[in-house]
Amino acid sequence: MSETGASYAAAGVDIEAGDRAVELMKEWVKKTRRPEVLGGLGGFAGLFDASALKNYERPLLASATDGVGTKVDIARQLGVYDTIGHDLVAMVMDDIVVCGAEPLFMTDYICVGKVHPERVAAIVKGIAEGCVLAGCALVGGETAEHPGLLGPDDFDVAGAGTGVVEADRLLGADRIRTGDAVVAMASSGLHSNGYSLVRHVLLNQAGLSLDATIDELGRTLGEELLEPTKIYSLDCLALMRATEVHAFSHVTGGGLAANLARVIPDGLHAVVDRSTWTPGPVFDLVGRTGDVQQLELEKTLNMGVGMIAIVPQESADVALATLADRGVDAWIAGEITDRGEHTTGAALGGTYSS
Repeated sequence: MSETGASYAAAGVDIEAGDRAVELMKEWVKKTRRPEVLGGLGGFAGLFDASALKNYERPLLASATDGVGTKVDIARQLGVYDTIGHDLVAMVMDDIVVCGAEPLFMTDYICVGKVHPERVAAIVKGIAEGCVLAGCALVGGETAEHPGLLGPDDFDVAGAGTGVVEADRLLGADRIRTGDAVVAMASSGLHSNGYSLVRHVLLNQAGLSLDATIDELGRTLGEELLEPTKIYSLDCLALMRATEVHAFSHVTGGGLAANLARVIPDGLHAVVDRSTWTPGPVFDLVGRTGDVQQLELEKTLNMGVGMIAIVPQESADVALATLADRGVDAWIAGEITDRGEHTTGAALGGTYSS
C-alpha cells in the first residue's frame, strides 16, 4: 500500500539532513568548551555555570546580537562556508568587549533554503574557530530550513553572545578625559559592513568577477571580499590587563566617526588625523570604481580601522607595545580635546578633524 498525503519532506524540510549536520558540527563545538559549560550539543538550551561569577564583587552581564549582512552572498557565490563564522563571532563578541566585558558564551542561528549537512557544518566550524579566538564557548544554536522563502543554496547567519564585567571596571564615556590618546587598531579589510555598497559597485556596476585577480589587491576579488573580520576580544582584554583603558569603540556600520562618537561624552571631541594611516587598497578600489564620494566611504566602511582604544596619554606607549606583542597593527590616530579647542568637524564628538 503506497503512502499518500502531504509530508514535511515533501514540503522541502529534511529532518535527517539536519540531524546529519548536527553530528558533523559536534567536533568543532567541543573545541570551544570552557569549564563553566554544562552538557553537550543537542539540548534545548545551552547551560553555563553561573557560580563562576561568584568571584566578582558586582558582575554585570553584557549581551549583544548581530549578523554579517550581505557578505553571506559572497560566500554563497564562491561556495566557501568556513570563514563566515569568524565574521559572526567578531560582530557579536567585539561589541561585548567594548564595555570591558570578558566574552563567556555564544549561540548561533543558521537559516538555509535547504540543509546541506557539510555546508552547515562548515559554517559552524568557522563560528567555533571564531569563538576560540574570542575566548568564549559556543553553547548551542539552531539550524532552520526555510524552503520556499530561501533558494536551495541561500543562507543567513546570526548570533547572540554574553559576557561579564566587574561593575567598577565598566568602560565608557564617563571615563574619558581631555588629553586621552586615540589608539587605532588596523582592520583586516572590509570586515562585515558595507557589502551592499561594495557588491553594487564592484559586482553589479563594474561587472567584476569574484574569480578575477586584482593586481592592487594581490589576490582574487573573492578572496579579498571574504577576508574574515578581525576578532579583537582577547587583544582588548590583554590591553586592559596591561594598562589603563577608558573606552573602546568597535568600528562597524556607520564608519569610524559615527562609532567613535558613541563613546565620546558631551563637551569633548575626538580629533582623528587621517594622515596617520593609509587605508588598504580595497577601499580605494571601491571608491574609485564606483565614483563614491569620500564622505560616503567613511560613513559606510571602516577605512582600515576596526577597533579604537581610548587610553590616558601616559598609557599610550604601553598600549602600543602590548598590541604589537600580540601581532596587532596599532598606532596613535588622535586625541581627546575640549570641543572649543577645535572648530573643524561636526558638533558630535568622534568625527574626523584634520
